[in-house]
Amino acid sequence: MKSSPEKQELKSQPAEPLQSSRREFLARSGKWIAGSALAGMAVPQVHAAEDNTIRLALIGVGLWGVEAVVNAFEAPSGPVKLVAMADLFENRLTASLKHLSEQYPDKVEAAPDRRFLGFDSYRKAIDCLRPGDIAMLTGYAGFRPRQLEYAVEKGVNVFMEKSFAPDPPGLRRVIAAGEQAEKKNLKIAAGLMCRHSRNRQELIRRIREGELGQIQLIRAYRMEPSGSLGKRSPNEKELFWQIRNFTSFLWVSGGLFAEMDIHQIDEICWIKGAYPVSAHGIGGRVVNSTDCSQNLDSFSIEWTFGDGTKAYDVVRYLPNCHNEFATLIHGTKCAAQFSGNVHAGTVHTYKDQRCSPDNIDWEAEKETITPWQAEWNVLLDAIRNDRPHNEAKRAALSNLADIMGRAAVHSGKIITWDEAMASNFQFCPNIDDLTTDSPPPFQADDQGRYPVPIPGVWSEI
Repeated sequence: MKSSPEKQELKSQPAEPLQSSRREFLARSGKWIAGSALAGMAVPQVHAAEDNTIRLALIGVGLWGVEAVVNAFEAPSGPVKLVAMADLFENRLTASLKHLSEQYPDKVEAAPDRRFLGFDSYRKAIDCLRPGDIAMLTGYAGFRPRQLEYAVEKGVNVFMEKSFAPDPPGLRRVIAAGEQAEKKNLKIAAGLMCRHSRNRQELIRRIREGELGQIQLIRAYRMEPSGSLGKRSPNEKELFWQIRNFTSFLWVSGGLFAEMDIHQIDEICWIKGAYPVSAHGIGGRVVNSTDCSQNLDSFSIEWTFGDGTKAYDVVRYLPNCHNEFATLIHGTKCAAQFSGNVHAGTVHTYKDQRCSPDNIDWEAEKETITPWQAEWNVLLDAIRNDRPHNEAKRAALSNLADIMGRAAVHSGKIITWDEAMASNFQFCPNIDDLTTDSPPPFQADDQGRYPVPIPGVWSEI
């Protein structure tokens, strides 16, 4: 079993010069588009390169996947090369390959016979790897558990992007796969990158040493506009429309809230050094919404911990409203800011409970590398130097706290940790067996809209 969050939070990071962020690379590279789905291709053999090259198989080649490849390329523990790619959408794979090849021509060796399309493409890409290489699981959370299981079965290291499963059974599979990886001494990194933020680690140290006193309240905010889903084109297959618009559908990603606010919820659990015992909350949609997705546009969730401490996450996706992106802590001695806009390492303590710029007591220096880069530096260092590194269980448990909050809002009920952990509810029980001809678990009504949770009626635990 992995050690507790408290024992893992202060992993050292080698001091490095400022690395270009993933988003800066994408800004240089242009916009991403998704395309049609195609069948898989034959499994090839990978040509042997120098023994110390770590090979990457990118499984899920959208924005997040390409950003992660950039971080792997720019990490100091090279050499690293991309040798295989897999996705459901041909245009997406072609576009991502083009951008990566143009920016890093000497690090991309994904030949045509190592580019795979289809629901089984992840297997073919992983089969291109050797022990010590990395399977990058950066596609859709609904497919993450099976892909992780296969990577562990094949004996390769894993980087898996958040989130990790849309429902509790999937998260239990992630935990079990992580336990098997532990037995094989495989390294697993999870895309909750803020755990590797130097500034946050320093504030955690100060919290554990009592500088803030006893933590009584944690407040997280992710209030920013987000686009809505329009109606499906009759020319696009329903199943692939839902997968391509993954944050709009609960069975693919867990929904926009679960997919994005897992960062805020992981920070809450890290600060507290524990997982909540219950969650309840409220949410809804504006009355003039034309969104066809399954998402609500507002959430306010309260988690309760075993000692009675409360934590909140306030979310709103509407334009022309007050925006805020931060995590704040209140202890018996003083308050602190733990996280800033778009996960910036904006970290400081206040003189008392007033969280205002003119009341700062201590302030962390600007971080020299992004947390996305830091998590890859740590992973590659762990592989090169055989250091313990397995974030699967911790990530899955934070994801469960995330799902608790979502379920509480969707159902209108208080959801306990024990209920969530034991739940057998699945949005798509046959997700491992989907084919091109499979019907999706949700269908649109005659207005092109998909089922939206109704508190008091809906159940997902």
